[in-house]
Amino acid sequence: MAIKNVFEETSALKARIENLSVDDLQAEMAAGADPLLVDLREIQEVVDLGTIPGAKHVPRGMLEFWADPASPYYRDYFTEERRIVVFCAGGGRSVYATLALEDMGFKNVAHLEAGFNGWKKAGGEVEDVAATSRWVRREKPQA
Repeated sequence: MAIKNVFEETSALKARIENLSVDDLQAEMAAGADPLLVDLREIQEVVDLGTIPGAKHVPRGMLEFWADPASPYYRDYFTEERRIVVFCAGGGRSVYATLALEDMGFKNVAHLEAGFNGWKKAGGEVEDVAATSRWVRREKPQA
């Protein structure tokens, strides 16, 4: 059996989930919606590039553990009734994360199809987290 092409796979899986454009998400937020914005990117991506204001950083590898109320790693901002919008850099990891949350029983989950990169390119506000993060990028020593 051949290994699946991840880009073809995520493209096909998008038919099963709610895909939000940057405009869709901005409209929801402007209308007073308060979705749980979940930034799935690696911590260094968040520190280096910032995030959507108010987003919670949830490493993709910990998503199910942080979202499960029975888990010792549970984060209480995950609630069944709250709208959840997940995003990554370009909209790939968030496809799988959306499906994982739906499989867990969350009913109102969507992903930002353009990802953080699309948000930033569209002029969306970006929160600089580098100054407040305990994680920092260390400069490489000069050779």
